Amino acid sequence: MARGRQLSRRSLIGGGTAALAGAATLTSAGAAQAAPAATRDVDVAVVGAGLAGLTAARDLVAGGRTVAVLEARDRVGGRVVNLALGGGEVTEGGGEFIGPTQDRIRALADSLGVATFATYNTGKNLLHKDGRRTPYATDGLLGSVPPIDPAGLANAAVVQALLNDMARQVPVDAPWTAAKAAEWDRQTFETWLRANAVVPSAKFLLDVACTSIFSAEPRELSLLFVLFYIAAAGDASHPGTLERLTETADGAQQLRFVGGSQLVPIRLAATLGDRVVLGAPVRAITRTGTGTGGSGSGGADARYTVTADGVTVTARRVVVALPPPLAARIAYDPLLPAARDQLTQRLPMASVGKAIAVYDTPFWRADGLNGQVVSDTGVISSTFDNSPPDGSYGALMGFIEADQARALDAASEAEVRTAVLKDLVTYFGAKAAVPTSFVLQRWNNEAHTRGGPVSIAGPGVLTQYGPALRRPVGGIHWAGTETSTYWMGFMDGAVRSGERVAREVLAAL
Repeated sequence: MARGRQLSRRSLIGGGTAALAGAATLTSAGAAQAAPAATRDVDVAVVGAGLAGLTAARDLVAGGRTVAVLEARDRVGGRVVNLALGGGEVTEGGGEFIGPTQDRIRALADSLGVATFATYNTGKNLLHKDGRRTPYATDGLLGSVPPIDPAGLANAAVVQALLNDMARQVPVDAPWTAAKAAEWDRQTFETWLRANAVVPSAKFLLDVACTSIFSAEPRELSLLFVLFYIAAAGDASHPGTLERLTETADGAQQLRFVGGSQLVPIRLAATLGDRVVLGAPVRAITRTGTGTGGSGSGGADARYTVTADGVTVTARRVVVALPPPLAARIAYDPLLPAARDQLTQRLPMASVGKAIAVYDTPFWRADGLNGQVVSDTGVISSTFDNSPPDGSYGALMGFIEADQARALDAASEAEVRTAVLKDLVTYFGAKAAVPTSFVLQRWNNEAHTRGGPVSIAGPGVLTQYGPALRRPVGGIHWAGTETSTYWMGFMDGAVRSGERVAREVLAAL
């Protein structure tokens, strides 16, 4: 982006419809485009070139195996994408932040030479509630707690502590085995909150936390799923906490990547060269040969034919690194076991979009604000400062989530832009009305994602179908952030799942 000059308006609404910074880099590094009647024979076929699939492919190649990665889009990264702003500048349209205990994505980025910088967090947050705009400090004794009434703060603190305590009782590798799993899985998070967040202002804070974390309403989520998600926000040495999910400093929003988060999968894919095939949506996975199929362990002589647009791959093993609802759209022969298929029917994607307004300067900083908002109204109820490390221009990012995202699914880009800028003016003043550029990513309308940031589980899903989440089906193995025991729903979880599935496949071959 040329500093201080007017920029053309760009958008990214559907898959493959906008310029993606770095896509040409990947192509020039050797990624192949599917060609008519192309065929490949490899040890392992990987479906999906997001962080999970690419990490699995990297480790499989390091283990001496031949690999082909088939990606439906014309880019790599999956739910991680850079949006072009012009002049070589980008902003993040999907997965963006990393924080403490997210060691696997950090290690991957370090190995690829992708640096991090701190999310802008200097100055005051804003609470917009009941029509009032209240700045508040983020470094007090209570951290970044919005200034609600004392009774609400006390109730919210009790509820937060209770959630953390309950989450410590949930095994991250098998939440359905928790002692109270049946009790917690038969109720929604909404039902539990109504019984425990009894002060309206406390309920407001927990509702905002829920939509910010899951891009889903409390009524859509099983309490057990929420507790597992909290438990997963850590590692073996650091139990997960709700605070780690919601905070910027010392939390999951602490750092961003220089060059945008998609630079990580772009560079990772470049190390794989033409093993990565773009524009090749997989339509069918068929077991061939005489090995055990179906729900069996897979025989040594079993093989699989993976049929994609423009390319067919035969392999001894298959890694499907897609969100469960998208994995379910592939035709499997033999049919998947009922438990696996029923699971994927019950893990819908949440609903999310990101809107970024770009300005000549980050003008809110001069007003002592850090760009972060918590609001009880508007189409964007939480925002972040998405400016570059040097602050050479300003960028305000707003999440469009849950009910608000669904309400705007059929709206035009112009209508969404108008609604978003109205909210930004409410929060930051008249200067927010005239951005130099505006970009929009609506994951609900993305052909090869259809929502985000993660699949969610309602009541009864984990206890009835959870064991099928990672269990291989013959020679078909499952990856993706939804299968991770730590940091499910995050980039770190995707990397962890790729590493886990590669170990699984290498042990089986």
